[in-house]
Amino acid sequence: MNERIDQKSHPTIEKTAVVGALGTQQVDPSPISPQDDSDHGYFSPGHETEAEPEPGLRGVPVRWYDADRKEPYTHIQPFSERHDTSVEFFYHPFTLSALAFGISILAYVATTNDVLEEGRDKRRLGVYAAIISFLMYSMIQFRDGPYIRPHPAFWRVILGINLLYELALVFLLFQDLKTAQQMMTYIDPNLGVPLPEKNYAEDCSFTPRNIWNAIDIFCVAHALGWFGKALILRDYWFCWILSVAFELAEYSLQHQLNNFAECWWDHWILDVLVCNWLGTYLGMKTCQFFEVKHYEWRGLRQSRGIRSKTKRVITQFSPHDFTAFKWAGTTSFFHYVTVVLLLTVFLAAELNPFYLKALLWMEPSHPIVISRLAFVFLCALPAVRELYQYLMNPKKAVRMGAHAWLLLATIVTELLVIRKWGKNVFTQPFPTHIKWSLSIGFGLLALYPLARFGLPSARRYLRRHGKQTRSKTS
Repeated sequence: MNERIDQKSHPTIEKTAVVGALGTQQVDPSPISPQDDSDHGYFSPGHETEAEPEPGLRGVPVRWYDADRKEPYTHIQPFSERHDTSVEFFYHPFTLSALAFGISILAYVATTNDVLEEGRDKRRLGVYAAIISFLMYSMIQFRDGPYIRPHPAFWRVILGINLLYELALVFLLFQDLKTAQQMMTYIDPNLGVPLPEKNYAEDCSFTPRNIWNAIDIFCVAHALGWFGKALILRDYWFCWILSVAFELAEYSLQHQLNNFAECWWDHWILDVLVCNWLGTYLGMKTCQFFEVKHYEWRGLRQSRGIRSKTKRVITQFSPHDFTAFKWAGTTSFFHYVTVVLLLTVFLAAELNPFYLKALLWMEPSHPIVISRLAFVFLCALPAVRELYQYLMNPKKAVRMGAHAWLLLATIVTELLVIRKWGKNVFTQPFPTHIKWSLSIGFGLLALYPLARFGLPSARRYLRRHGKQTRSKTS
């Protein structure tokens, strides 16, 4: 009897509908659907005209038996929401074709005796085949990152390479140093031989001859490295602070790595003022060019003439759009901690290869060292972009991107490997003046946020508390 009265007085309950993201309605679920006790008696006589809240991502939570499976908010998007429509055919999925092509190549290589006889080490050939198969899976099935140029599949492969490198580091983390040095000979038989220690501070007289002798291929590498860091960080001050911090780190670690010992003019003139500044300047000018550039993408079909089509193909390797980074490290305590942590991670990424090549007996010009530097640069491009969006727009980026998470894990794992292997190699303790310098530096890093953010917050709290006390007494 009460149910009949409720239905007559509240006709909206008779056909309860769930409004989807597109405005469609769905009839109330069957009687066997689970019901909450709190649903009964929820409506009151004054609520008939109120609009029902819209369910979905931006509305009230949707229960599993109420969700319309045809609505977009119930779908998981495995790929990026943005696609480059100017070359639409370039973004069509070819998953089955790629699978057929990959399996065919594997079958040919694995079953052809001539190919197997040419390979002296079949185990090495099998490892290469497994790596290529994993990278093909990464290219097809991994989640897209923030970049869509030259193609999202390229950045999926970069993510796959990062994952392989991280797994290799995890494996090496459980090996001792001698075993790791012996395993490197499987990659290059020329490795596994101790390297002579080199010191760059033997003659530090400030003469044109010494300066000219100090200019070598590593100066070009310095400039190219800082050009890449400027493209990654997109901030002058950040690059300058990181440049000075790296030179100070070299001063602090000279007792562990002799190649960190350089003349004062090599540190501050050749490195900071010449190579680092030149690379940073060119990198920031490139960022400014892309920032103010007018992006108007046309497809190959709309481009007429060979010259126009060639230009369109070349621009495929340029950014689709460009975001200027404003880290704002002094605006809030959160931004300050973020900038300091990012600076620490970058500094660790810069120092790690020096320790790894010293422990594994590799020359600075070895292809593995150069490949590691190029790989970290490519991984850092989307990683810092994801980190910036995660920190500056937390409502849109609810979790850290895969590139940022994996690159952070890789750098931390490198530190663990270096810490484990270096315990019996770098046994000389820090000099006293280095300990005092590091203590003062860390103290200033802790005092600055206290003076910049802590004291003003304390003053506001005391002022507010004093007003409340005076209002109560009056």
